[in-house]
Amino acid sequence: MTLDEIAELAGFSRSTVSRVINDAPNVRAATRERVWQIIKACDFHPNPAARALAGRRSRVIGLVIPQALNTIFADPYFPMLIQGCAAACDQRGYYLMLSLVLRQSDDTFRWLIRARHMDGLIVASALTDDHSVRRLLDDRLPLVLIGRSMECTDITTVDADNEHGAAKAAQHLVQMGYQRIAMITGPMNMVHAIDRRNGFLCTLRALGVEPPSGYIQEGDWSESSGMQAMERLLHMTPPPEAVFVASDSMAIGALKAIRMAGLKAPDDIALVGFDDIPLAAAVEPPLTTVHQPIDQLGFLAASTLIDRLETASDVTGNNSAQHIVLPTELIVRASCGHALRCAADARSTTQLFFDR
Repeated sequence: MTLDEIAELAGFSRSTVSRVINDAPNVRAATRERVWQIIKACDFHPNPAARALAGRRSRVIGLVIPQALNTIFADPYFPMLIQGCAAACDQRGYYLMLSLVLRQSDDTFRWLIRARHMDGLIVASALTDDHSVRRLLDDRLPLVLIGRSMECTDITTVDADNEHGAAKAAQHLVQMGYQRIAMITGPMNMVHAIDRRNGFLCTLRALGVEPPSGYIQEGDWSESSGMQAMERLLHMTPPPEAVFVASDSMAIGALKAIRMAGLKAPDDIALVGFDDIPLAAAVEPPLTTVHQPIDQLGFLAASTLIDRLETASDVTGNNSAQHIVLPTELIVRASCGHALRCAADARSTTQLFFDR
């Protein structure tokens, strides 16, 4: 089935059908409806490349993840994020293209946009030293960033409340009575890793707990890096009583290191993670963690970018930048020792009652 055949069946010219397919504004509603009826009845699928050439729109959204490939495919965070982006695109009639850009370069991004492979970009995870975002903004490219930018306040961002979530974890561990508290951070070239570290450490200090410098170990979000960081912590003298791990994948690696050392969580060392991936509730012991709405982050990033693309004044500029911050929530499970502390408190209360 060709465009000419669709035009003949609909009773309109080829140019009219083309304007309908490319969402041109100067088409009567009745004409538009008639053309789409024929298109659906004939199961006709317009060529995306032809639509892009005609209307300078591809209806493709690019998602760029500045991470190593092994991290993207091993960490459940990223499939959940991609799923949220894809759901928004599907709902709005757009396609999602995952761009695995091994060499982070604004020239690469510009080529993708100018070649009309995509209408706009979602960049997942803000880097502290990533100047490509600034150059993309200066080049007036439609862009939404997942995470907070340290350099650009005029970019639309969608983020979780990382500082507040990490602060809740710190407060919970101190309230549980722990004093020797350590942290495994994410990579310190990523903004949300810095936010989680700052939120956690500032809250500890405000509550009168100052971790030694060796109690702060850096990971790279991977399970293996969490295992290695925990091994280093277990060799500290004295070792920590509790550890906040900045991602669930790293926390699962930390749990493995604890078991390999012949120890047990939470009896010997308590753990709190961050993300609340599905596996967090399935490991043994179930992981206390800070929940962030990962799929909603992706959904809002994609839908916000599409809103900007479909608002003519925003396609060529980012003057009305939005900053969307989603709440986080501490999910208490067994790994932090909460149940053990509650049982001990109950025994103490019972003993005091009988002592009377």
